[in-house]
Amino acid sequence: MSDAYQTPESNLVSDNVSTGDYGSIDKAVAGEYEFSIGSVLSEAWEKTSGSKLAFQLGFFYYFLVVIGIVIGLSIVVGGIVAVSENTEAVIFMEVAIQFGVNFIAMPMIMGTVMMGVKRSVDAPISGGMVFNYFSKILPLFVTMILIYLIVFIGFMLFVLPGIYLMIAYYMAMPLVVEKGMSPWQAMETSRKTITHRWFSVFALFILMVIILTISMIPLGLGLIWTLPLAMIAYGIMYRNMFGIEPATLAE
Repeated sequence: MSDAYQTPESNLVSDNVSTGDYGSIDKAVAGEYEFSIGSVLSEAWEKTSGSKLAFQLGFFYYFLVVIGIVIGLSIVVGGIVAVSENTEAVIFMEVAIQFGVNFIAMPMIMGTVMMGVKRSVDAPISGGMVFNYFSKILPLFVTMILIYLIVFIGFMLFVLPGIYLMIAYYMAMPLVVEKGMSPWQAMETSRKTITHRWFSVFALFILMVIILTISMIPLGLGLIWTLPLAMIAYGIMYRNMFGIEPATLAE
């Protein structure tokens, strides 16, 4: 018997949202997902149309907050440095500032990533989404630290393991946010999934770095197009691998 009080799905998710048969966690870990560099970039480029302003606002909010934090913490550290003769304490404070900036910035970075994820299925996005994920600040920070440490160890032991892990953990952060996974669970899910298409993901990563670098040359104007392109391409990859939760689309 149907529930007369059940909220219709059409009220939660826009009718314009694409509801194709995308990935899932089980399929992703088994390597059963579609991935083509050409198709990802082509679709991402099409979806930049009509979304650039939202992304630019999101990046503007992000840089505004980060610059404010850096200025504020620099004033504090500057005062400590001025009265302290302990070099080790000064170095510790500088490292602490860097971690503090990353701690605040990571949820906002994930906001831009989730804009790309939602845009991948034509769900509505806004620049204010960069503030939506501070509830995940602790698991995101733990995930970031674990990835840094493990990748660093990989580079110290031998360069290739470090490169492998850097790409293999590429999807860990959005899995924490979008699937609600624990840091280690997200890292392992990302690693097992990407390993099936590691060289393709690595090639797309390098290609996007090249595209972003070239787009910075003419006064950075090209970033108006390439930053949204990069975020949407990332979102399409995530969508094809893991699918997107209805709750994410309803946000």
